[in-house]
Amino acid sequence: MRDERERFLIRYAGGFAPFTVARAEGSWVETTDGRRILDFTSGQICSTLGHNHPRIGAAIRKSVETVLHLNSWMLSEPVLALGERLAGLVPGLDRVILLNTGSEANEVALKLAKMVTGRWEVVGLTRSFHGLLSGIASVNFSMAHAGFGPLLPGSFALPAPYAYRCPVRHCDGACDCTCLETGFDLVDQQSVGSLCAVLVEPVLSAGGIIVPPDGYFRRMRELCDERGMLLVMDEAQTGFGRLGTMFGFEHDGVAPDLLAVSKTLGGGVPLAATLASAAIEDDAVGKGFLHVTSHVSDPLPAAAGLAVLDVIEEDGLVERAHERGDYLLAALRELQARHEQIGDVRGRGLLVGLELVEDRESREPANALGAAVTAECLERGLSMNIVRAGSSANCFRMAPPLSITEDEIDLAVSILDESLAAVLARGELAAR
Repeated sequence: MRDERERFLIRYAGGFAPFTVARAEGSWVETTDGRRILDFTSGQICSTLGHNHPRIGAAIRKSVETVLHLNSWMLSEPVLALGERLAGLVPGLDRVILLNTGSEANEVALKLAKMVTGRWEVVGLTRSFHGLLSGIASVNFSMAHAGFGPLLPGSFALPAPYAYRCPVRHCDGACDCTCLETGFDLVDQQSVGSLCAVLVEPVLSAGGIIVPPDGYFRRMRELCDERGMLLVMDEAQTGFGRLGTMFGFEHDGVAPDLLAVSKTLGGGVPLAATLASAAIEDDAVGKGFLHVTSHVSDPLPAAAGLAVLDVIEEDGLVERAHERGDYLLAALRELQARHEQIGDVRGRGLLVGLELVEDRESREPANALGAAVTAECLERGLSMNIVRAGSSANCFRMAPPLSITEDEIDLAVSILDESLAAVLARGELAAR
């Protein structure tokens, strides 16, 4: 049952879910009519510890009793403590600004990069997603360009390392970084000599869970260094354990020049941060760096972020994400063996993708099937995120809480199996 009050809301991402949520806990949400739904996306990939974790609730209650919000030039104990904690997690990046969203954190990272290099050309990856603010959206290549006017000048794209559908028609199933080398050749030919930075996700999430091959970012680091470009990592969806490491960039042993984090830090509370080196911060501030918003360095979200980091460490959730991610991938690959329509299963840690195709020989994207299976899963009690925009509408994106149990993974895979079989058995797609 839809609530008639929906008509007062601007539809910011198509339609809304066909129910209203009354409460949420752990891996589950409960609707106002009493249905329980297994949430396999951790909300908007933000509820790292599961919904309404008691440690986050306690931190919020303490903040309510002490201080919620301050003028941005006033500092509080939670802000100082979280800044120190984040700086200690990333050697070499020991300056932190606490913000609200991943879009903002990426905007700040690029502002810093442009200010310290004195250049303005920025390179992203096709199928990437970094946010929808006008500036950052210019290097956001998975969606949301049409209809919003021109991009910022100096926005370039490298082909994504999408081995299942190689963008340069070179590899088949195993990327060898030819796309990276070719992409930089094209960027060099288009540049006007002001190459500033490359902005990348360690795993491309909204673009269909595209996992770069081992060594990809080491080579990218070399190519950036050759051109005097900064390497900026967007770990909004991959940071703080989701990939089975504290940060995704650790997989290749590469250190970024700037780091943006958000979703997985707040545990459901709006919180983000940009991390920079002391040298970059000193240089930018000396040149007049300015970024002030109404909620920069707010105490309440900082307190929540500290609670998230405490639980991740105390409960060993980085290691658990690695183990449960392997468990989920193995279960989905067993499912793939039974369903011709599952073309590819890929992922790292608890960020996993499943791509639906018409058949494995043609690899034709099965967008209609994806939409139908999504609806069927929801009806059976599983919320799964099919990529809803751009060119990956046949890809499921799975990002359950790091606290997910094996029984909950088994239930999710079982519902997906039953839903896919039911949709195919009804033959409803043939009539579309």
